[in-house]
Amino acid sequence: MRRTQHSFQEVDDSMAQILGRRAAAAGALLLGTALFASACASNPANTTTSGSSSSASAGSDPKSLVPSSVKAKGTIVVAADASYAPNEFFDTDGKTVIGMDADLAKALGQELGLSVTMQNVTFDAIIPGMAAAKYDLGMSSFTDTKEREATVDFVTYFSAGSSMMVKAGNPEHLATTDDSLCGKKIAVEKGTTQEQSDIPADNKKCSTDGKPAITTLSFDDQNGANLALSSGRADAVLADSPVADYAAKQSGGQFIISGQPYGTAPYGIALPKGNGMAPAVLAALKALMANGTYNQILTKWGIQSGAITNPVINGATS
Repeated sequence: MRRTQHSFQEVDDSMAQILGRRAAAAGALLLGTALFASACASNPANTTTSGSSSSASAGSDPKSLVPSSVKAKGTIVVAADASYAPNEFFDTDGKTVIGMDADLAKALGQELGLSVTMQNVTFDAIIPGMAAAKYDLGMSSFTDTKEREATVDFVTYFSAGSSMMVKAGNPEHLATTDDSLCGKKIAVEKGTTQEQSDIPADNKKCSTDGKPAITTLSFDDQNGANLALSSGRADAVLADSPVADYAAKQSGGQFIISGQPYGTAPYGIALPKGNGMAPAVLAALKALMANGTYNQILTKWGIQSGAITNPVINGATS
């Protein structure tokens, strides 16, 4: 779900440097790595009620629920695509993954009695990597969907939607509520719901209306999509609302959000299917909500409007 271009060549040149593959300073990342990023959605919602709450009640001891095989390792590897600020992106050293998901992962680790190692992984490689036992958790703005639940388990922890970012003034008059995207070039990150669901649905409408199809420009990470926007190769980018909102605020007025967020759905912490960790993670998350750490983390990154109050296991709405 994650878009924009600029007309000044000097901005394009600087953005090309800023948006270099995961090696820029934090200031650059605010308009590069922070300028959107993976998979999926923002809206104030406290109504994630579907799915199973399992046996992990608010009073459950998370440590006691950790499977012995995981407890024996003592460490969990958490995969995240560090190109999606403020949810996950690189610190000034170009190596350390920071952001909402990184902070939450570390806090969950403390509740679980496990140390946490954050690993930067291309978004569309995270779930396959979990299936291959490379990673223990995936925390990278994953929208919890029925399709993904066939491969991994999710513990819901946030509510988000998709947004579209355009150049200030929206000179192309682009919107997500009509067919103005028909015939346009839209940049997205590979594997996101914007690429796999949103644009295909829009293209059906374009076809029905007899209008040219949207050209999808898909990139391995959000930096590539952002560079396409800044260089003028793309007319817009679709990204998750928290990411698009953050980027617009950091752009110095160069970019704006067109319209309102759409497709609100829960984010989920991804876990290998049926490995027994979901109840432990759910209990740990509930503990963080009860002691205030959860809201402190979201507030730190300015995305507290996406907080939920009732996390569940596999709470996909579609």
